[in-house]
Formats: sequence, C-alpha cells, structure tokens
Amino acid sequence: MFKKILIANRGEIAVRIIKTCRKMGIKTVLVYSDADAGSLACEMADETIHIGPSPAAQSYLIQDKIVDAVRQSGAEAVHPGFGFLSENPVFARRLEAEGITFIGPNPHAIEAMGDKITSKKFAAEAGVSTVPGHMGLIESTEEAVKIANEIGYPVMIKASAGGGGKGIRVAHSDADMAEGFAAVKAEALTAFGDDRVFLEKFIVNPRHIEIQVLGDKHGNIVSLFDRECSIQRRNQKVIEEAPSPLLDDATRKAMGDQAIALARAVNYDSAGTVEFVAGQDRSFYFLEMNTRLQVEHPVTELITGVDLVEQMIRSAAGETMAFKQEDLSINGWAIESRIYAEDPYRGFLPSIGRLVRYEQPEEGDQGDYTVRNDSGVREGDEISMFYDPMIAKLCSWGETRDAAVTGMARALEDTHLSGVGHNVPFLSAVMDQERFKSGQLSTSYIKDEFPDGFRGLEPSEEQKDIFITVAAAMNEVLAEQAGDPSERTDWTVLIDREAHEVSLSYDEAEDLVISLDERDLTLSEIDWRPGMAQFRAVLDDEPFTAEVKRAPDGFDIRHRAARARVRVLTPRAAEMYQRLPEKVAADTSKLVLSPMPGLVVDIPVTVGQEVKSGETVAIIEAMKMQNILKAEHDGVVKAVGAKAGDPVAADDVLVEFA
Repeated sequence: MFKKILIANRGEIAVRIIKTCRKMGIKTVLVYSDADAGSLACEMADETIHIGPSPAAQSYLIQDKIVDAVRQSGAEAVHPGFGFLSENPVFARRLEAEGITFIGPNPHAIEAMGDKITSKKFAAEAGVSTVPGHMGLIESTEEAVKIANEIGYPVMIKASAGGGGKGIRVAHSDADMAEGFAAVKAEALTAFGDDRVFLEKFIVNPRHIEIQVLGDKHGNIVSLFDRECSIQRRNQKVIEEAPSPLLDDATRKAMGDQAIALARAVNYDSAGTVEFVAGQDRSFYFLEMNTRLQVEHPVTELITGVDLVEQMIRSAAGETMAFKQEDLSINGWAIESRIYAEDPYRGFLPSIGRLVRYEQPEEGDQGDYTVRNDSGVREGDEISMFYDPMIAKLCSWGETRDAAVTGMARALEDTHLSGVGHNVPFLSAVMDQERFKSGQLSTSYIKDEFPDGFRGLEPSEEQKDIFITVAAAMNEVLAEQAGDPSERTDWTVLIDREAHEVSLSYDEAEDLVISLDERDLTLSEIDWRPGMAQFRAVLDDEPFTAEVKRAPDGFDIRHRAARARVRVLTPRAAEMYQRLPEKVAADTSKLVLSPMPGLVVDIPVTVGQEVKSGETVAIIEAMKMQNILKAEHDGVVKAVGAKAGDPVAADDVLVEFA
C-alpha cells in the first residue's frame, strides 16, 4: 500500500480524500493555488505545495506543476479527484511514464470512455443503446445548424471533454444553435482546454439515472447500483438520490448488467459511472461514462457501506477487490443536496465573497435519520470566483425514502450561512413539494415547478404558527433583557401585513404558551439568545429550526422556503402599520445590470446604437460559465458602463437605454 499520496485537487473533494487516507494510514500532499492558501484542505493535509495563481489554467491544470510537486514531495501516487485532470488520458500516461501511480482507471479506459464522442461510438459498437445524435467533430456553426436539422430539434450541444454541467446548451431552433454552438465552444476551451463539440437529440421529459461501477486490475467489476440525478438546473445536478424511485428490480439489473459489460469491454479498473437517460416508461439509453469519482458518490456509499475513495486507492495499488456482486445490496435510501453559493431569488446567479457565518447540522445518527456533510469550507473562508461555487454536499440517510426526505428537510433547517447568497431555501422547497415526495421526477423538474423563477414558498399554516411563536418568544427574551416593566401579555403579531391576535402565558414547566385563534400552542426547549442566527425549539412536540434576524421594526424569519418580516406590536401600533403605503420598487427597466460579480467578456453594443428585444447586449463570465444578457425591449443605447476585461459587481450598470 502507498505511504504517501498527492491530491491534485481542491475544496471538498480534497478534504474527502484526506479523510479516507487518514483512515488508511496514508500521508497526504496537497497542491494549492493562491486562492486556496489557508483552505480547510490545506489545513488538513500532511504537506502542502503551492503551484501558482488562482485560475485553474495556471495551476491545477498544469501537468508540469503537478509532476514537479510529486517529485518534490516523494509521493507515490496521485489522486485527481473530479474535474481538472481527472479524465485526462495524457496526464495518466505521463504519470505512468514517470513511475507515478494514477489513482483512477487505466489510460486506455479513460481515452475510450472519457471522451464523449469516442465513448458513444464505442458503446454503439458494443451493442449498447444510445441516444440519436452526431458523434463526429463539428467544425463550424453552419455545419452544426445543418446537422441539428437532420437530427431534429430540440438538440443538445455538448462539449466532448465536458463535465459538471459545463459546456452544455439545448437548442430549439437554428438561432439557438448558432448562438449556443459558439458559447459551448468558448466555455469548453476555458474550462477544459478542449473546444470539441458534438450534438445529440434531447429526450423530452427524461430522467437522468446512472450506475456506479467499480473494478480492479484483476478483471473483477461490480455495480454498486443506481443513482437518480434528475433534479438539475442548467444541466448541473442539484439533488441526487440512491436508489432511483423510478426503477424496478428488473430494470435496475438490466442497467447494471449493461454498465458492467461496457466497463469490462475496456478493462475498467477503478470507480466509474455509466450515465443513462431514462424515459418515464423505464426505457433507457447510454449517455456517457465518467471515468472518475462522481460528485454525488456519497449517496452510493451511504446505501452500500462501501468507501469508494478507499476502493480506488486499493485498486490503484493492485489489490484484488474484497467483495463480489452477490455481496452487495441496497440498504435504505440516501439523498444529497448540493449547497451552492448562489442566489436562488435572483435566478440562481453565482455569489462570491466571505462566508461570514456557517453553522452546519450535526453529523451522524439523529434517530430517524443519519446526516453526512461533505464540505471544503469553514466559517470565514472566501468563496472565490475562480472555481465552482459549491459550499457543501449535505446528505441524509433513512431506512425509507420518506425518512431520507424528512431527514434532509431537517438537516437543511439546521444549516445556516451568511455573507454570500445560497440555495438552502430552494433545496428546502423541493423537499416540501408533494411532487418530489412522490418521486415523479424529470430533468425539467425545476423549470416545471418554478417556471417564473424561485421566489420562495408561501408559508403553510404550520409555518405561520412557527413564525408567530418564534417572534413572540424572541420579543419576550428581548423585553426581559431590556428590563421592560410593562409585563404585557396581549399582542398583535403581523406576518408581513397579516394580523394575528395572541396572548402569552407560561405553564407549570415554564414553557411558553401562545393562545392563538382559540388554540394553545406550547413552545418548549427554546435555544436562542440575542445574536444567534438560528432559533431552535419544539412546537407542540415537533422540533424545528428557524433562521432569524432582528430588523429595525421586527424580525426577519425563514423556515425552510418560507420567509417573512414578522412584527410583535401593541394592537394600536399594528393598526397603524397596516395603514402604511406599500413600498414601490425603483424603476430599472432602462438599465441592464450585471446579475453577478464576474468579468466582462464582451459588450457588443455602442452608444447611439438601436437594439431590438432579444439581442445580446453583454456577456459576463463567472464561475467558469458565460452568461449572455439580452435586451428585454427595443431601445437606443444611451451609455455603456463597462468594457471587455473589466471586473464587475452584482447590480453594476452595464448598459443604459435612452
């Protein structure tokens, strides 16, 4: 077994690999860029080596720097994690030539399966069902439009070397294809150093289901069953689960057998994932094979008890797999929510900045469910514009799917972040939706359920009870702290402008009793004091956590996807509040604002130019993605506020119309 492994990655996956290496008694060396100096992964690694500036193209993607770091440290093997060089056969062969072990599949398997064009040809030759498409390289936009018409719209444009949702667009027309083809090529070149693009038919209302495979260097290959990854946004997975609620035993076995057969055809030896697009009728087609560890691997580990990072290391070291297919089985259900630094209330735009507060749920057995949280950041860390904005992968496990969903909802409640925008309210909304609970999923789920974007959910009656009791309890604590002598027990609680008359008292156990609408609600086990961002308590025997913040005239309270300004007032003051006029938002209809912090790629308009609705007026790059901003109406450009290469902040004015 290896004595020292170099990790050619960063963030939560680097932390994840270090944890397994510690368990196995293996020393770790971590390479890091300027942006990652002082990161959690750097703190945890036994050794660290600086490899350059923050952009990945100048650090994590430079093979010479990785090889030099291996020589400098004396490491025997390299674990590439996912992304960066993890699916680069040239890198794997170079390590092999240098006498360094690559912890991943052999270069032939990477080359055969890692390139999405080659893999589809290989799969077709092997008799694997594939989605209709054009697997050859496409040189020009005109050629792409012609091929798209032959396939039939809608068509998916995909980067051959893509991954992680990068370098993908869906085109519904020739105009979409012309614009999207150029954008995908540009993104692919920036993110992967490879601008090759291919096309395939976009299956309407599909589900994304994948099979985890694992092989060793002695010809043994097993399936660790399936994961459902249908909850996606912009082709980026957001929520995954294992197993899939769609599959029956027969389909699961058929998909597993096909995945194993494909892996065996290339002598696959390591962890890998065979991805399928599935119809609602359980038909399925091969999409691609990812020749690396997947981001969502924790859910498979939770239902099988197999440490995939450990198995990758053991396979690379030449060990024979210690189990066979018949030794594996599915135990319970697991769900993973990807927590991103992004603002769901502003179209999920990336958010960067300092993570001022980060309170994580308690990991381990929580009674009816188990929590696992894979995170690469700590409170006080910086969320950088140079990398994916992932903060954590929060996982729950339960004996049933219902238990796992309930556990995830509670774990999300116990997660608090501030300083950057984050998608925890959105993830909570999905957990509370009946459609998700029923397992009726598709890759269009988010677009179907939130067609006008995410604005949160209206509070349920139970959540209104939480808002009222939390605000009343906080008001009591603050009054006591201030020495308020009034001892008032009757209040009016406003949820935004909705009034509720309440009366407060205490029972024999000194729990707070709130009389509301001829009901008595009991709030017990209160865990809150001024300055705390989370209010934990038990309301009528149901534990909950709410996110709270004092405001000048009350409290801002969020429970899951519902949030409101809540005020505890005297009846007279409440009457006055309800007479106040509604605040009117500022008119920004003539402005094109930067939706996020990033770099200006291009502003293809000039002062005095007439612009038609739908025309591109700016392109902003952030988190390795290009965001195309279009005019929402016809107009004449009055002013241009930035130029190509300029850094911009969220809400900076890019273009102003007369």
